[in-house]
Amino acid sequence: MAQHTLDLPEVDLVYDVHGTLPTADGRPPLVMVGQPMDASGFQAQVALFADRTVVTYDPRGLGRSTRKDGGVTNEPETQAEDLHALIEALGAAPVDMLASSGGAVSALALITAHPHDVATLVAHEPPIDSVLPDAEAVQRARVAYTRVYQEKGWGAGMAAFIAMTSWEGEITDDFLAQPSPDPAAFGMPTEDDGSRDDPLLSERSWAVCLYEPDLEALKAAPTRIVIAVGEESMKVYTGRTAIALAEQLGQQPTVFPSHHGGFMGGEFGYAGQPEAFAAKLREVLDQA
Repeated sequence: MAQHTLDLPEVDLVYDVHGTLPTADGRPPLVMVGQPMDASGFQAQVALFADRTVVTYDPRGLGRSTRKDGGVTNEPETQAEDLHALIEALGAAPVDMLASSGGAVSALALITAHPHDVATLVAHEPPIDSVLPDAEAVQRARVAYTRVYQEKGWGAGMAAFIAMTSWEGEITDDFLAQPSPDPAAFGMPTEDDGSRDDPLLSERSWAVCLYEPDLEALKAAPTRIVIAVGEESMKVYTGRTAIALAEQLGQQPTVFPSHHGGFMGGEFGYAGQPEAFAAKLREVLDQA
């Protein structure tokens, strides 16, 4: 692995190249993108793709990538320009890309702005409210868990977040009327450490879920876009957004093993099925 730093006006963007550039086999490098997650979340997948050149990176403000713009919010369009600069630095466009969660939203913004950067995009469970029939209720639920986080701290906020993202089906008035859950019931700390800068629970990443995709631009792009959903996620928020987005793009979602973190090993306490996920990813990429 070789670590690099891309010195951009607003951020020192740190990325890792696992393998050679140009690639030894002539296939495009496989870029793996998450948000709000740094490169370490893909280490299980990197190990399972040792035969390909894989590129991972820390999005601006996360991990090793230090912001110089004074900002703290995460806008998909800004992340897309970072990705574009990274792909230019690699000199290997168009790349293949696995993009998960908020990273998938950034990847959709990338394709909209720079449609020739990516050959095949596997967009795994992009959390986009606007594609849902209950988008307004989802946003009310987001306001609610953010308020819990601001008032009670990380453990309480994370418990409220998990309750919302594990709710099956549309967000209802019954769900919104529920009291905030006990963090101890979710194995979360009950004490408040005083921090309020979590990118998942604060307002810093609201722009990700509030992003409105340009469906016509995505349909017109030369990129092969594959919307992926975990087999365990079909009824919950990120599964529903993936299914709805796929339908609006005129395709069926591609079902992957496991859940929202299905590509991950057990390093972060949210183990998926990384080997089965990698096998499915290879199958999808080989269909190009």
